[in-house]
Amino acid sequence: MLNGEKKISRPLRWGMVGGGRLSQVGYKHRSGALRDNTAFQLVAGAFDIDPDRGRDFGVNIGVDANRCYRNYQTMFQEETRRPDGIEVVSIATPNGTHYAICKAALEAGLHVICEKPLFFTTREGLEIKALAEEKEKIVGVTYGYSGNQMLLQMRAMIEQGKIGEIRVVELQYTHGFNATDKADKISDAQKWRVDPKMAGPSFVLGDLSTHTYYMSQLIMPHMKIKRLLCDRQSFVGSRAPLEDNAYVLIHYENGAVGRLWTSSINAGCMDGQRIRIVGSKASLEWWDSQPSELKYEVQGEPAQTWIRGMPYLDDQCIADERLGALHSEGLTDAWANIYLKFAVAIDAKKHGDEETLSRLIYPDINAGIEGIRWIENCVRSAENGSIWVNYEKTYEISEQ
Repeated sequence: MLNGEKKISRPLRWGMVGGGRLSQVGYKHRSGALRDNTAFQLVAGAFDIDPDRGRDFGVNIGVDANRCYRNYQTMFQEETRRPDGIEVVSIATPNGTHYAICKAALEAGLHVICEKPLFFTTREGLEIKALAEEKEKIVGVTYGYSGNQMLLQMRAMIEQGKIGEIRVVELQYTHGFNATDKADKISDAQKWRVDPKMAGPSFVLGDLSTHTYYMSQLIMPHMKIKRLLCDRQSFVGSRAPLEDNAYVLIHYENGAVGRLWTSSINAGCMDGQRIRIVGSKASLEWWDSQPSELKYEVQGEPAQTWIRGMPYLDDQCIADERLGALHSEGLTDAWANIYLKFAVAIDAKKHGDEETLSRLIYPDINAGIEGIRWIENCVRSAENGSIWVNYEKTYEISEQ
């Protein structure tokens, strides 16, 4: 159980690029990183494309005005000159900026925590992975929902054979907040998400489905996709060629089948991220609106609900517990779990502790690259008439 005691010798000096006053994700990053005040200390930032607004915001959250920078280039340059300069930076900016900022951060000797999807192409991902290895730095990806510890319980139960051989995988991440084009016109945070130059080759496949796809890989690390078929739509026509709804059919190498539905036009839906894994003996189901509960349904027996924080859960699940079974945890605690693991990974990398790194389950550079690969294959299928495509290769998306 986690109670805030330090996992590393001292907090990491941390900076942010983006995540300012108008950001939809900045507070999630700070809530996650600072939930355990023994892991990170926010000391610098280039919080906004408007430097005055960024400086005002930084001061209002307690950052020294002299360390609220005009842009990330200046921050990296100035911070590397300081004996107390930042050691790690989080990138909370539009997708189209991730590659350049991540590369600059690594070249400045910084560890990186980046929003998803990581980059536009697997080529970029592999290039950054090679650079990170050369610089001996960690690159983490903020698949924030993956910090929900009941996902680790699902992983353990599958490893222990409690559901038998996996046959069917049902994945869903939908909401209805973009059922019209209103947000596209008035929200800066939404405008770039439907601009191919900034968002990349997809909207909801990149913005939503990468979360659920990574979580499925966390739960079922040995399940590999053989081929897939993606059918995507732009129901709000102004978003074309980017999709606001998509279905993906999946064939796994072991013979299992899967289906993923991702959408931001599921009108009336507040939050629809569900994962159901159907085995030959039993099924598991988790819903992010009830993150403390895991449905375990054994064929021929009464359905069971396993509750977060209880002693009957697996040790790897209990290890991430924070508040106890009587008290609700949520998304901020999930973010805190992955940020704490980022800190442990960075500390292990600094000390050459490969054993700790090999045991640690967190969204690393490989998870980020796999997310790009997922998008590339989905888009390639959709662009070619929603055909089945083999998944074992990596592809780059042509310019829209």
